[in-house]
Amino acid sequence: MDILLPVIIAYLLGSIPSALWIGKLFYNTDIRTKGSGNLGATNTFRVLGPKAGFIVTVLDILKGTAATLLPLVMATDVHPLILGVIAVIGHMFPVFARFKGGKAVATSGGILLGYQWPLFLLAVAVLLIALKITKMVSLSSIILAVVSVIYTVIYTINTGDYLFFAVILTLATFIIYRHRANIARIRAGTEPKIKW
Repeated sequence: MDILLPVIIAYLLGSIPSALWIGKLFYNTDIRTKGSGNLGATNTFRVLGPKAGFIVTVLDILKGTAATLLPLVMATDVHPLILGVIAVIGHMFPVFARFKGGKAVATSGGILLGYQWPLFLLAVAVLLIALKITKMVSLSSIILAVVSVIYTVIYTINTGDYLFFAVILTLATFIIYRHRANIARIRAGTEPKIKW
């Protein structure tokens, strides 16, 4: 139970479908039937507007952070990064939303906030700069994933934290894979762009 309970809690935290619940509770909208149908912050911004999008982004980040910080409040030998990854899996395959969730960008960022906050700040800066230049959330998320891996390579060389490298590489792989349809649209020149 010392291992199983925090793992279950981390998964359930990740499974909280922020976009779905915010949409239904405050906008009478099932976001799965609108826009891209994705249960993530980007689709929330597009369908429900900036206020809902910001709230969902914060909530999705905090899911990853809360899972990563579980060892501080529970007696467990499970590494915080492992619990963070489990929360990300919960976000992508949420039990509360028929196992169809978001693309894991914000929840992955939550892990960084809880475990390596300088990388979180760098990630936010990279995302905003990439958004300003490309005007595409999907491409900016992919750029963010690549930059995070590069940062982590340098960090690992200096610290020897190989688990951190493995986790960031795994999260980056998740993010890029979950954006495969977006990549096809980017190549075709049909990927939607945001307006500043």
